[in-house]
Amino acid sequence: MDRTAPPETLERLPPGGRAQHCPAPPGRAVLPTERPPTFLLLASLLPLLLSAACSTTRPVLLRPSGISGPSAERGMASWYGPGFNGHRTASGERYNMNRLTAAHRNLPFGTLVEVRNMESGQVVVVRINDRGPFARGRVIDLSYEAAREVGVFDPGTAAVELRVVGEDLPDLRYTVQVGAFSDANLAVALHRDIKRIYPEAFVHSDGTWNRVQVGLFEDRDNAESLRRELAAMGITAVVVAAH
Repeated sequence: MDRTAPPETLERLPPGGRAQHCPAPPGRAVLPTERPPTFLLLASLLPLLLSAACSTTRPVLLRPSGISGPSAERGMASWYGPGFNGHRTASGERYNMNRLTAAHRNLPFGTLVEVRNMESGQVVVVRINDRGPFARGRVIDLSYEAAREVGVFDPGTAAVELRVVGEDLPDLRYTVQVGAFSDANLAVALHRDIKRIYPEAFVHSDGTWNRVQVGLFEDRDNAESLRRELAAMGITAVVVAAH
């Protein structure tokens, strides 16, 4: 991801511990049949809590961006390396700068993209596993190894053309994220209130960011169903890969 972007938008997180929690059985959310009277209090508190969330709550768009088949996207490529090595990517896997991976703003995780250096003609195929870059004019953020292979490492940026060539989707589980905070106290407060309605809510903390999430699902459709239920209650949420 481009090194000029604010750290909170990069979604690369250092290794750390997980919060203890009791997730719902995979494949479904455990939803209570009755809403407690604290719902009105929760509804009034959520806008304040969610407004304090860092920008890592930006929705992960797991849908194609329109780049498919013979179509192509052109723009500037950048790269990121040692400073993020071993940190969590937006897909949940840890960044390995020596693998052929990249960050794209909205291509589905696991998409295989051919990157061609428009000046030198060098080509590399990368797998999308992260989000970014967020600098104007940049279309992809390459791993260190990918940047070396396609001639982006030395200059730092280069004009490239992108083409989707396939997909390599890992086995994923999903969860519904309702907030992400650098301040652990805010995450604890939101979790305390969400848990009154959804007992399976938990806080996933890696030492830097504290994410309030609900449920674990093997089927993304079930996670989306919960997201829609939250949306109907006025709670903004997003389906993300669980880790």
